[in-house]
Amino acid sequence: MKKIELLAPAGNLESLLAAVHSGADAVYFGYGELNARRNAKNFDEDSLREASRICKERGVKMHMTVNTMVYDREYEQVMRTLEIACRYGIDALIVQDLGVAALVRKAAPEMPMHASTQLTVHNLSGALEAKQLGFSRVVLAREMSRSEIAAIASQAQIETEVFVHGALCMCVSGQCYMSSVIGERSGNRGLCAQPCRLPFSSGRKGDSGYALSLKDLSLAHRVQELVQLGVDSFKIEGRMKRPEYVAAAVSQFKQALEGQQADMDLMAAVFSRSGFTQGYFDGKLGQEMFGTRQKEDVLAGQKVLKSLNDLASKDVPRVGVDFVFSMCKDQPVTLCVQDQEGHQVQVSGPLPQEALKAPTTEELVHRSLEKMGGTFYMLDGLRCQLDDGLICPASQLNALRRQALEQLTEQRGEIVAKPFYRLEPQKVQKHQPKRQPDGSLPLRAYLRQLSQLTEELVESCELLILPLAELLRGANRLDKKVLEKIAVSLPRVVFGDDLLQLVPKLEECLRLGVRHLSTGNLGGVRLGRELGFIVHGEFGLNIANAGCLQAYEQLGLRDCLLSFELSMARAKGIGGNLPRGLLVYGKLPLMITRNCPIRLGGCKDCKGVGTLTDRKKETFEVRCTERAYSEIFNAKPVYLADRMEELDSFDYGLLYFTGEGPKQVDRILKQYTQLHQPMQEITRGLYYRNVK
Repeated sequence: MKKIELLAPAGNLESLLAAVHSGADAVYFGYGELNARRNAKNFDEDSLREASRICKERGVKMHMTVNTMVYDREYEQVMRTLEIACRYGIDALIVQDLGVAALVRKAAPEMPMHASTQLTVHNLSGALEAKQLGFSRVVLAREMSRSEIAAIASQAQIETEVFVHGALCMCVSGQCYMSSVIGERSGNRGLCAQPCRLPFSSGRKGDSGYALSLKDLSLAHRVQELVQLGVDSFKIEGRMKRPEYVAAAVSQFKQALEGQQADMDLMAAVFSRSGFTQGYFDGKLGQEMFGTRQKEDVLAGQKVLKSLNDLASKDVPRVGVDFVFSMCKDQPVTLCVQDQEGHQVQVSGPLPQEALKAPTTEELVHRSLEKMGGTFYMLDGLRCQLDDGLICPASQLNALRRQALEQLTEQRGEIVAKPFYRLEPQKVQKHQPKRQPDGSLPLRAYLRQLSQLTEELVESCELLILPLAELLRGANRLDKKVLEKIAVSLPRVVFGDDLLQLVPKLEECLRLGVRHLSTGNLGGVRLGRELGFIVHGEFGLNIANAGCLQAYEQLGLRDCLLSFELSMARAKGIGGNLPRGLLVYGKLPLMITRNCPIRLGGCKDCKGVGTLTDRKKETFEVRCTERAYSEIFNAKPVYLADRMEELDSFDYGLLYFTGEGPKQVDRILKQYTQLHQPMQEITRGLYYRNVK
């Protein structure tokens, strides 16, 4: 059976040491600001140099996170990060942005890439697309079930990394915009303010008042099940946590991997939110998955910190070595040590003496050489060549062992750099957008319901985007002229077998004459391309720079919607050939969740729409789709009808309708075609705000 990597978080050097001393096989960490935990201490070049030495000596792999959406102005910062990663022999980069992935392939061709969970890989199609893009591993979405993980691990022919312990986000990773919209701190930029941990109430009976706060995940007592799934790496979340947390989690998962029982009480005492959950893994969603940090959780943690601090500060034996000891008459004694990677050291001592009493035996040599306490070495094997009647005192044997291991450690700590080729920024041509004959911006409309499709929309919009299920429910009522303008929209998240079940439905769309497909996830891009659709990209792809735009163009997109987390200036400054659009109207989707925040009373009597209220009495609409996932929307719609003259760098504007009725749809359309001032409470979104 293959060895499972135990991957631990390292928010700083102290946590890295705790992970290494507790038995982690690999650590992941951030360097500088291009990582999804910018609020952690992270590493600078000096601490990275030290970390690299520590890890290389002990055979611990290092995964550097470059897992944020990046801007074009950060090109040099990306190149500098790649150069540092290569210089210090980093074992892999964890990447979200496809523009960054393209740079890695060119500038650091020997650097393995792991697809970050922020890339929202959660189905087989997405994993296969990641492999095609040059990723050697995918970090799977936390929301996946046991069977969904197994399907990718067994079929995708790419390494799989699975979260086994730590915090759960309410939103599917990479698709959360709540922190940026309500707090101007983007999770996709590494600055999530964790608004989901704040009070939100559905107003329903039994509501705890924290409708978006999930308990932490822990699968420590399910380790053998995970091993059977065929995954390659167990990932512990927690780069913002203290070293004692890391030590507790790593040590207990290490025990579980070795067939011992993990101490769940210990891990709960260090950090939990009213206990742990395995709801996603078991496919059992519901209220029991929700929890908050209680006073008793904090008190329990304080009681165990001292013992964990001791654990975090001591090395564990992890590097097996073989000794060869030679003691021959009239020759200096020698001790040779070799590790499993082929590093080898030989040291010499004085001439052996004639034994007056008991000569040195192999048993005595073994007893001296196995004493490696306090180091990370352990004795794997010993061969002795001993002439009769000679003695080498134990003190000399101990000194030879220390000298040999010190030199071996020095060898092991040598950093082997990876090739790096500095690339100058490409001169990206300024984008020349298309325009209507009258010079106006072409409009497209996203509709949640077929009842929103009005004659005015058909006449005024170049593309009408409808969810797959909704389209098929009413396709027989649409004439050919309308169907030619329709783009079928895939769900933003499609887990497991649900993706396969879409194929015959999409083939039915093709038979009806629908030629366009709109998608916001990597798996959807692949599926649409394979089925022969004209594929359009949605905001869920998080496109924010010219390199990412070009990467999706190479994957076959006809055009794409830019990230609505961009400022207007940044969005307008993105060059390249691929046509791009901007969301110009609609309530921004803040979260998409697999666990419904308003399902307290079950789904039986639910009409698919509800609300959440925050501590400031702001109300957020919740909409359920096909009882498969829920979306939470901002209270006020983005409105740019009176600023359309500023959109001269874009090929289309998207009207994103959610709960509007047909009359309201037509009224809003008129406001945009006639460039009206707003007639309702609105927001400008993030286009004119300084989102970090």
